[in-house]
Amino acid sequence: MTMTPYIIGQVSDMHVRAGGELSNGVVDTAAALRRCIDHLLQLKQRPHVVLFTGDLVDSAVAAEYEELRRLLAPLPMPWYLIPGNHDDRDVLRESFPDHAYLRQWAPYVQYTIEDAPLRLIGLDTVIPGEGGGRLCEERLDWLDRTLAAGGDRPTLVFMHHPPFLCGIHRMDEIRLEAPERLAEVLSRHPRVERLICGHVHRSIQTRFAGTVASTCPGSAHQIFLDLAADTPVQFTLEPPGYQLHLWSRDAGVVSHTVAVGDFPGPFPFTD
Repeated sequence: MTMTPYIIGQVSDMHVRAGGELSNGVVDTAAALRRCIDHLLQLKQRPHVVLFTGDLVDSAVAAEYEELRRLLAPLPMPWYLIPGNHDDRDVLRESFPDHAYLRQWAPYVQYTIEDAPLRLIGLDTVIPGEGGGRLCEERLDWLDRTLAAGGDRPTLVFMHHPPFLCGIHRMDEIRLEAPERLAEVLSRHPRVERLICGHVHRSIQTRFAGTVASTCPGSAHQIFLDLAADTPVQFTLEPPGYQLHLWSRDAGVVSHTVAVGDFPGPFPFTD
């Protein structure tokens, strides 16, 4: 008998600003996240849990995290945060004192969620003051121990910076450094079903360390798709999006990218 899938929502790169301030003078990121959450809540099959994979706010100040808390308050299911390069660990923890998992392991925001059919492990790739990411030996040792402690439980790992080259050169310049060290750890643990990331503001998938690694669209703006090496990083107002990762023992993790917006349909097929 096919089991009902466990649904994991992923929302990323919200870059929330406070007081209606526009990102780059163009994008109301707070309003965009509000539309994203409303869209998610209108799904016929809502996620059982939602993961927010970094760049939660834009300037890492308390007012932005307060705005983020207000925007996420309507979510009835559990939801979990990890920092990105636009976030500050200390301000994040202070702004969400009721989210005990943020203090599961200091000084980094790394944690495991055990009360789900699929084990969830959040990683902290932040280098304070820099755009790129890092998993130092201390963080990787924690991951190795944590994965080993889970035995043969299927696991999903989530973090902000992707460990692979995406082909958008300016984003590749600020990816995760030394990804081969992460690959060494993950390769020792075959029950890692998926590695999901943010940072690139696009939906991208590749094989990595015996599993599948992917990135999620931004909830507001997307990074302009230009693969030329001399192109500056630019953004575009392509439809915002989020992802749904469906877990079942029959199929493993199956991922869907959802565009946020009002579109005609659905229509019945008549041919």
